Amino acid sequence: IPVGEGYQLPLAAEVKRATGIVTRGVGMILTPRQAEAAIAAGQADQIALARAFLDDPRWGWHAAHDLGAKLAFPPAYDRVRAAVWPGANLLRPAK
Repeated sequence: IPVGEGYQLPLAAEVKRATGIVTRGVGMILTPRQAEAAIAAGQADQIALARAFLDDPRWGWHAAHDLGAKLAFPPAYDRVRAAVWPGANLLRPAK
């Protein structure tokens, strides 16, 4: 299988289409928008991430920020929200 961004999503889409079961897409899902697009396109019902979380353990929180979702954070982590810590805007500028 040629490896590339989202390389296993077509297989997930085929399994979902052929069986109707809840399907999880994997395979170099790199960005929140890529994950969201795969679900919106019906390629998968869920997205699994592995190396993306090894690279960035806060991937889910960064994804929420990128997609404009508002989340509650544990108190210690709440201190790094963009509204509280200026460094957040430097690391993750608004798009």
